[in-house]
Amino acid sequence: MTEAELVRLIDHTLLKPEAAPDDIRRLCAGAREFNFISACVNPAYVPLAASLLAGSGVKVCAVTGFPLGASLTRTKLFEAESALRLGAAEIDMVIHVGALRAGDDAAVENEIRQLARACHARGALLKVILETALLTHEKKVRGATAAMNAGADFVKTSTGFGPGGATVEDVALLRSVVGSRLGVKASGGIRSLADLERMVEAGASRIGTSSGAKIVQEFRSR
Repeated sequence: MTEAELVRLIDHTLLKPEAAPDDIRRLCAGAREFNFISACVNPAYVPLAASLLAGSGVKVCAVTGFPLGASLTRTKLFEAESALRLGAAEIDMVIHVGALRAGDDAAVENEIRQLARACHARGALLKVILETALLTHEKKVRGATAAMNAGADFVKTSTGFGPGGATVEDVALLRSVVGSRLGVKASGGIRSLADLERMVEAGASRIGTSSGAKIVQEFRSR
């Protein structure tokens, strides 16, 4: 893997509730410096991020229904559409985890489909966060299948705010379910080049991390 390939795997992420505008400015400066594929922010910071990244080739990614996933579908849809109008080019949505756990796969799939249509109407990508640490093996498979059936572009492991983050086993499982039809984003607890490489080897095609600059420096030092 070259450095150019490495940086285009990374969603440079800052989703902490205490993040202030100056923190977002630093995030976007780092994203521009290293040419990461996106900067991932909470919806309130989409306008600022979009203005800072204009013309850079770095996309703005916004989260929706974050971090619990238990919002109404119409609320998630409004949030996603608002972020897209304000400059987001990718949406990372959290599924209704409780519905999946209860076996209501149809509701989960319907919600994803509505957000996928909204994103695709604006030429944007939709990533679906399963929060795998809350799911059994069977429910992870069902969640990934729902995302695939509903027309999502990626399935994603974790919010980073749940009881656990990405694991090699979960990434490999999700890749086995979606094959080449969807991307797989590993997120949560990825803080080193070794972490990133393990996830990519397992099948990840996108990495969400707040440690992007550190990872690139490790790569350059190798």
